[in-house]
Amino acid sequence: MDIRDVFGKNLKHYRLKSGISQEALAANMGVDRAHVSAMERGQQNVTIITLWHAALALDVKPMALLDDEREED
Repeated sequence: MDIRDVFGKNLKHYRLKSGISQEALAANMGVDRAHVSAMERGQQNVTIITLWHAALALDVKPMALLDDEREED
């Protein structure tokens, strides 16, 4: 699986688990909601800084967003 897809699925998983909208996550990360949407769909190459901001906003370790073995809930 493409790492962008892995990141996107995990980003969406942890966002929904946190109970926040794409808009709220985007505001916490300092990006546009459309950027969050594109990331969740695996259409965005993210920088390490974006990865870090996403992890901080979701209160998870950065590696959690790259875990390709995370079991679906």
